[in-house]
Amino acid sequence: MKVAISNDKFGFRLKEAVVKKLRGDGHEVIDYGTKDPDEPKAHSQAGSEVARAIQSGEAERGILFCGTGMGVSLTANKFKGVYAAVCESVFSAQHCRLINDCNVLCLGVYILGEYMTLQMAETFINTGFAENFEETRKNNLKKQIDRIAEIEAENFK
Repeated sequence: MKVAISNDKFGFRLKEAVVKKLRGDGHEVIDYGTKDPDEPKAHSQAGSEVARAIQSGEAERGILFCGTGMGVSLTANKFKGVYAAVCESVFSAQHCRLINDCNVLCLGVYILGEYMTLQMAETFINTGFAENFEETRKNNLKKQIDRIAEIEAENFK
C-alpha cells in the first residue's frame, strides 16, 4: 500500500519509527515529514501535505503526527475526500477504518509511546472498511459514508 506520512516539529521520532516499520512490512511510504528532529514544520503544513497526497490519489492512506494529533487532523479534514481521525488506541485506529472508512490516521506524540504507535499504524493500514461484517451492516455503513460525502459536497464549495 502507498502511505503518505508527515509530522510537525514534535513528531519526528515517532514518524521515523512508523516509516521504518511500514517500509519493513513492504509498504511504499511517501515521507513528507521533517528529516531532522530540530527542523521546524507547522502542523498545518504537515496536514496539508498528506491531505493533498490522499486527495490526488498519490497515496491510499496517510498518517500524521503532532503534539496531540488535533492540529494535523483539523487541517487534513479541510480537504474534500480526506477523512482524518485522531486516535489514541488500537481499537480506535481499527474502528475508524472499519466503521468510518477514514483514510488518514492522526497521532499525538505527547500521548502515545512508540510501541502503541506502531501497533496503531499497523492496524490502521491493515484494516479494511466494514471487513468481516454481514451484508446488512456493510450496506448501512456504506449509506452513512455516502451521506457524509453529500454533506461534504454541500459544504465544501
